[in-house]
Amino acid sequence: MRLSVEMSSGEPVRALHSDPAPAVKKRPKKRADAAKSEAPKKAKGRARPKAQEKAAAPGTLPILYMLSPQKFMSPFDCNMAVDSGYTVVLPYDNVGVADVGALVQDAIFSRPPNARTGIFIGGKDITLALEMMNAARHAMVPSFEVSVFADPGGSFTTAAAMVACVERVLKRNFSRGFSGLRVAVFGATGVVGFASAVIAANEGANVSVVAHDTLEPLIASAEFAADTFNVSLKPVAGHTDALKAKILRSSDVIFTAGPAGVNILTRRQLARAPGLLVAADVNAVTPFGVEGMDLFMNGAPLPGCGTLGVGALAIGDVKYKTQAGLFQRMIHSKDALELDFRDAFLLAREIVAG
Repeated sequence: MRLSVEMSSGEPVRALHSDPAPAVKKRPKKRADAAKSEAPKKAKGRARPKAQEKAAAPGTLPILYMLSPQKFMSPFDCNMAVDSGYTVVLPYDNVGVADVGALVQDAIFSRPPNARTGIFIGGKDITLALEMMNAARHAMVPSFEVSVFADPGGSFTTAAAMVACVERVLKRNFSRGFSGLRVAVFGATGVVGFASAVIAANEGANVSVVAHDTLEPLIASAEFAADTFNVSLKPVAGHTDALKAKILRSSDVIFTAGPAGVNILTRRQLARAPGLLVAADVNAVTPFGVEGMDLFMNGAPLPGCGTLGVGALAIGDVKYKTQAGLFQRMIHSKDALELDFRDAFLLAREIVAG
């Protein structure tokens, strides 16, 4: 305040230097002393900058390249990969079979041999996913091979979980597996239905795939299954209630893998099939594929009949653990793995047994 008054009054500037007030002289010294005393304390407790931390050795960081023929990669699969241990997840969309080789080789040659690099194949088409997986396999070069995991739309791990959950119910309640049983798959034109049909057939079941309209798509699927997986699937018509009733009466197990919110089988139809042992449904949106099914049902009787039910969330719990487990195997395996729904089933079977 005194300083401003003297300057405005026109006094010479030297008047400021001749002022003997001790407070003016001590303040700068006091601040300097305080700064000296505080500086060491701040420096003492200061953490090491992150830039000085030791960087990961080349190839040790888990990196996953996710390839999808669709216009986007599923956020579900991205989240699963991160939560399973991948530090870096790089999604690529609109990828065709012809693009796979160049992408894979760019991924493997930019890292040293035995790097923790993984390739994931998404999408919604089983044939396309397997073709992309085959293209990735042929793009590998010795000592630079990496693991490849196909799970289009999460359908491979869902199908594996459904079959494993039903197998557990069969063993627990009837002391038997799928061998020799009659299995009918509704919604078999989808990836979940088709994959579950192939898995059950591999386990020795006599599998029928049910058409909700024309048989032609399922005839083509059955031929593909025979050529690719050496299993027999029997296409049958099921577009009317009478045909569905006939299928139920001649089946021991049914899988329903139709669209979300679509009821496929009614309580009345199930009640008229006393020989049906187990029914499983992956539809988690009401109305469910099997009327009367509870989402958490895991071997309890369906209402109004003796058939044991397996619901979508009981299946989903195993599916989640299966997909996470396969991602973790890729990260930790010293060998290059090739994982599809058959590998998913083996792991899902271990999970339900445990």
